[in-house]
Amino acid sequence: MAQAEGAPAPVIAPAISPAVLLVITQDTKEEEARFTRAALEAAGVRVVHLDPSVRRTIGGAEIAPEEVAAAAGMTIEEVRALGHEGKCQSAMIRGAIAAAHAWDAKDPISGILAIGGSMGSALAGALMQSFPYGLPKMIVSTMASGFTKPYMGVKDIAMMNAVTDISGINTISRDVFRNAAHAVAGMARGYDRDRPADRPLVLITTLGTTEASVRRIRQALEGDGCEVMVFHSSGAGGPTLDALVESKDVALVLDLSPTEILDHLMGGLADAGPDRGRPALLRGVPTVLAPGNADFIIAGPIAVAREQFPGRRYHEHNPQLTAVRTTLDDLKRLADHLAENVRSAAGPVRVVTPLHGFSNHDSPAGHIMDRSVPPPFAEYLRSVMPAHVPVTAVDAHFNDEAFSDTVVAAARELLAARPAVAA
Repeated sequence: MAQAEGAPAPVIAPAISPAVLLVITQDTKEEEARFTRAALEAAGVRVVHLDPSVRRTIGGAEIAPEEVAAAAGMTIEEVRALGHEGKCQSAMIRGAIAAAHAWDAKDPISGILAIGGSMGSALAGALMQSFPYGLPKMIVSTMASGFTKPYMGVKDIAMMNAVTDISGINTISRDVFRNAAHAVAGMARGYDRDRPADRPLVLITTLGTTEASVRRIRQALEGDGCEVMVFHSSGAGGPTLDALVESKDVALVLDLSPTEILDHLMGGLADAGPDRGRPALLRGVPTVLAPGNADFIIAGPIAVAREQFPGRRYHEHNPQLTAVRTTLDDLKRLADHLAENVRSAAGPVRVVTPLHGFSNHDSPAGHIMDRSVPPPFAEYLRSVMPAHVPVTAVDAHFNDEAFSDTVVAAARELLAARPAVAA
């Protein structure tokens, strides 16, 4: 039959609808699970319900509690016999991750939606963090209005505030669950899991105080045909870069802002732990290191900074953050740490350091400039680095074109030396 003039074009559904993994326990949230499943199906996606219930099995889930427990190497009775919610949770998290990936291998999923309180959100967060960037992931949670880092980690996970407790369907929860279902269904229909990585991937760390130099570096490498991702090294950016190194085919890392390492050594706010920066080196990813922003430790409000780091020079960046000037001894500790990391490198490493300042703060326009530090730091850096690692001291400030040009040259050298990828 002919289509009426002016009528909307018919929506042609794909031969196979995308699948969404729904993670929700039925032993305590059976009504919510049924409602959300119906909302997802009404939005045009297939539902794969993973039910990590411990108390009892309701039935109807594609991945039942018994299968989740089995994927953890246990029976559901053995999980229940643990008699401790934390131990039960740990087992079901292991099983849920294994079971979800086993299903994905045979019937690829295009999105994940979870609904839960603190326990359900912890399980869902761990599961979602095990899946790649780009796959749509959302948790509807009673924890979404508070501290969310444990659930999101460094992955692209969206959290929606459940507003009310997840206890039945009411006029608020009905809209929250339906909106979440439609959001994930829409993202799942647009998800392209087979998009090829056709450009060399370069990862860079920076802060706003070295953005001028990093912008030139990024633009130069993008002009060469690279895909460049830049990460803010204020506590989360560096760990995100490290996680990407372990999950993607990264061609080059330009770790140009070791702030999170320096803060780990000195007790600053951006402390990212002892292993920050090691994944790329251990995996043999070609790496360029530079001490951008090494002129300061990130501390809290000025009064706190004065108490924690007495007798220093300070720049009050804003009411919450203070830049505390580093000394040569501080930077020698940084150099020792970087050199120790580099000794474990399985791939090529280049080190580039400026002789006229490490950031905007360490410049004539800044507030904590100290020209006496960069030259002896460069000499010390050269003395502690392994002999096979070139250390280039540039007679320029970090934000000068001469410095960014040197980094670009080192980057191009390392990229040119990469083995060609077979078509």
